[in-house]
Amino acid sequence: MKPFKALTAYRPYWAKRFGVSPFLPMTRAEMESLGWDSCDVIIVTGDAYIDHPSFGMALVGRLLEAQGFRVGIISQPDWRSADDFRRLGRPNLFFGITAGNMDSMVNRYTADRKIRSDDAYTPNAEPGKRPDYAVTVYAQRAREAFKDVPIVIGGIEASLRRIAHYDYWSDTVKRSVLADSKADLLLYGNAERALVELAHRLAKGTSIQDIRDLRGSAFLVPAGWTPTPEWHEVGTRAAHDDRALTYVRLPDYETVKTDKLAYAEASRMFHLESNPGNARALVQRHGNRDLWLNPPPIPLSTAEMDYLYGLPYARAPHPSYGDARIPAWEMIRFSINIMRGCFGGCTFCSITEHEGRIIQSRSEESILREIEEIRDKTPGFTGVISDLGGPTANMYRMACKDNAIEAACRRLSCVYPEICPNLNTDHTPLIHLYRKARAIPGVKRVLIGSGLRYDLAVRSPEYVRELVAHHVGGYLKIAPEHTEEKPLSKMMKPGMGAYDKFKRLFEQASKAAGKEQYLIPYFIAAHPGTTDEDMLELALWLKRNDFRLDQVQTFLPTPLALATAMWHTENNPLKRDPASEKVAVARGLKQRRLHKAFLRYHDPKNWPLLREALKRMGRADLIGNGKRHLVPAWQPGEKTTPILKSAPTEKETSRRAPSHLGNSALAQKGASRRAPTRFEKSALAGRHPTAKIKRSR
Repeated sequence: MKPFKALTAYRPYWAKRFGVSPFLPMTRAEMESLGWDSCDVIIVTGDAYIDHPSFGMALVGRLLEAQGFRVGIISQPDWRSADDFRRLGRPNLFFGITAGNMDSMVNRYTADRKIRSDDAYTPNAEPGKRPDYAVTVYAQRAREAFKDVPIVIGGIEASLRRIAHYDYWSDTVKRSVLADSKADLLLYGNAERALVELAHRLAKGTSIQDIRDLRGSAFLVPAGWTPTPEWHEVGTRAAHDDRALTYVRLPDYETVKTDKLAYAEASRMFHLESNPGNARALVQRHGNRDLWLNPPPIPLSTAEMDYLYGLPYARAPHPSYGDARIPAWEMIRFSINIMRGCFGGCTFCSITEHEGRIIQSRSEESILREIEEIRDKTPGFTGVISDLGGPTANMYRMACKDNAIEAACRRLSCVYPEICPNLNTDHTPLIHLYRKARAIPGVKRVLIGSGLRYDLAVRSPEYVRELVAHHVGGYLKIAPEHTEEKPLSKMMKPGMGAYDKFKRLFEQASKAAGKEQYLIPYFIAAHPGTTDEDMLELALWLKRNDFRLDQVQTFLPTPLALATAMWHTENNPLKRDPASEKVAVARGLKQRRLHKAFLRYHDPKNWPLLREALKRMGRADLIGNGKRHLVPAWQPGEKTTPILKSAPTEKETSRRAPSHLGNSALAQKGASRRAPTRFEKSALAGRHPTAKIKRSR
């Protein structure tokens, strides 16, 4: 691989003389007002164009602009013909294609494969503004518009589909998106370094077909192609001392599309080659061509992160949207991304496959400067910063204690099955950042909205006290995901011991601060490795702890995730031999709905399904009107009360109906009246942390 170069080390392209655009142009009229006759790069995106670093098209667009290139944006084009892809003319260097901040299929469909009614990344949340498999469709239309212009695909959809992958929506193993889109090059992960290098080399006249040495890139070549004679093939289980000159051949597409065990093995091999310090190139045959994946990109330094987030963003949606409401913009409008990457390695999460495990943090100065910019430039700011976070709230500036150990490590997680002794878990830099952020004049409150890794937080009681006393707006999000060991082991998540310890610290700190605050626990239904009995145990835990979840998440198999490989193959790719452990999978719609119903055991709509399941599982003892029961034996609206199998005790008959039935159920049953508890009042008002929780990943 070619040695990496700092983002700021390039001589600017000649077009830098045009200066900085108020917004990257979306029309020819805007181009002409800037004095441009053409664009050097045109970015096509499935999202509305919001000029803010939380949105990929703005971040890479402003980065290329800072390098001197003229960058145009085609946002949410009409994909039914190539006409909309000609609106800015022919780009001089390349089209950059992205589906947007989300995979287009995740964006459009629920875990039950139903079409969503809105799109948070579209003006007025209007659905239907992007096609299915948007990267492929956009690339094909761009090729129709200008046949000789290089096509470069990237973003999370392209990243997660860079090799042969199981596609949940079609229930098939699909080829690499490179093969279907017919793009020239794929840049995966956070591709700033590769993107800048590519643009400058194309500007110097290098053919894109000759650019084969960029880290974080993937391309298709005739079968048998090798970059240099010094590269050596490594078999499935072979090794080589000089990793820089070796590559690993994955099972080919034609094999993994029908052989589930081969698919699981390919998934295992893929994830083992994810550390930029030791990863080898990957090769996978697709028909008569080889797909090459160069090793992952070198993470950005703090100085480069500051440079990237300090570019002149307008921090607003493009003016062409007028007063249209864009929910994704409203969500991040007053939030700040302080880092990227995640070393948690949760098998169901796509962060690792896209951003990598190495944490890349901004400096304190850069973050504080952005807070001041929000205060001074963002309309509607009331003094509240909604989040200082990232993929995880409390991994800021955490890293391996030794660079050599980090470069050699092949663990899939730094915190599972236990926290690595080589991991620096010091929360002091984050505590200092919080204190300085809330001391900025004009800032009334700094909240933490990103999910917290509580198994790390318990190592710093001082951090927990600081967080709880000053940065929790009544509720704090944490994600146990489950209570039972079998599903937790397939998620690579810690046991409930860490949750219990954090809960005690949280409650002690809240009491010391004189505040009434709640934890918001998130759980996943139907994750691979989860049986009906596991979900029942989780439901009983929720009832014991008086949690009533409103909106819950059912496992959604996303491309490339390890949990998706488990779901598709029913084998465990976490094992050296994936076939050595079979994984329970809730595949049928009825069982998936049952698992979700266990999380919402309090909803009367779920009681018939739960009663049926409890009888089948031999747990009819949990059906009844007593405190020890999970669901009642009767249904709201019934004219007669069914006879219980076991007579209730005198104490049970004198009690009111369970609190989770609500006031209407109490009236229907004629239960004895009493004043609602504090918990019930807040739940009825929608203020309890488990009321109307909407989860995003």
